[in-house]
Amino acid sequence: MNFYSIDFETASYAKHSACSVALVKVENNKIVDEYYSLIKPETDFFWKNIQVHGIKPEDVADAPKFPEVWKQIQGCFKANSLVVAHNAPFDCGVLAGCLDYYGIDQPNYLSLCTVKTSRKLFPEMPNHKLNTVCENLDIQLNNHHDALEDSRACAEILLYQEKHFGVEPLKKLVTIK
Repeated sequence: MNFYSIDFETASYAKHSACSVALVKVENNKIVDEYYSLIKPETDFFWKNIQVHGIKPEDVADAPKFPEVWKQIQGCFKANSLVVAHNAPFDCGVLAGCLDYYGIDQPNYLSLCTVKTSRKLFPEMPNHKLNTVCENLDIQLNNHHDALEDSRACAEILLYQEKHFGVEPLKKLVTIK
């Protein structure tokens, strides 16, 4: 399989408040590249978000704003690119929100949510949160809510699913963005 897994952390509930992003590139079922950046959002930080991921306003004071980060990652979002996230509606929504906020055209790409694939393939799990799925599949997740750790774990989940169930049940859950 070839895909990118993505994870955003946000400063607040605003869809354009991305404060970090990570992408993991998978080619031929192997992780071959990783990208991580803090992002300086043009929103205030909400204390609850800081409590979740630990990123504070001072951490992003010198970070690039989203348009600068987008220049580095936009090549991952093409019509034939598969972009995977654990809770893809959230991460794809943050991407769309940031692009809208800055007046940047929305890309067309393929999306797959590993929460949905996990619900379908592992209905017996007590829930399908990232840490629960990782624990049940023996996938390492050392620092949950670190965008790079979460993105890497998401990639490993999809690779596990493909190895044990093949691509057919996964293809049925791919959406076009």
